[in-house]
Amino acid sequence: MTTKPKDAIKPASNAPRRSPVRVRLKRINANYSKPYPPDGLAKEWWDRLKKALGTSSSHFVNATLLQLQNAARTPYAGVSETAVNAALAMIEAAAPKDEIEGALAVQLACTHSAAMVVLSSLGAGGGSDRRVAALGSAAGRLLKAYAMQVEILRRLRHGTGQYVRVEHVHIHEGGQAVIGNVRARDGDREGSSPK
Repeated sequence: MTTKPKDAIKPASNAPRRSPVRVRLKRINANYSKPYPPDGLAKEWWDRLKKALGTSSSHFVNATLLQLQNAARTPYAGVSETAVNAALAMIEAAAPKDEIEGALAVQLACTHSAAMVVLSSLGAGGGSDRRVAALGSAAGRLLKAYAMQVEILRRLRHGTGQYVRVEHVHIHEGGQAVIGNVRARDGDREGSSPK
């Protein structure tokens, strides 16, 4: 028996992509930076941010930029502009269609970022066996969460239907079988015989 998702992940097209929307950050204090457009075109930049996040709400954009800054903090260095822009590129690549998909894309980007930080800590070496085990476990949980989020996004877009194909059937003495594609007619209930 094999299962095949309704809409499997398709390869990326070879069409050239527009460069992702970016932000510049002006540091206000150790925990917060004010985002601004990198090229000075504020209206166009804000519209691109809305489109990238799948929203028409400026409040959603503001909240998301704050969340991305919180997720993009590096130890002892404050908010990383590079990390915020990398997260925005990942979110824009997910092409959310509404705020639900936008929030999920933000979670995807933040989970990915957190997993990479944990893996880099693990790869740095050093520490006790206990620390290595804890970091490995945390990385595994984050990577599993990321994979689940990708699957949730796929289900949101394509539904949960599955195609099941039976490859091997045993028919015992006295049994009956039908070979071919069998579908119930509109008026028939499952398991009932045709009229």
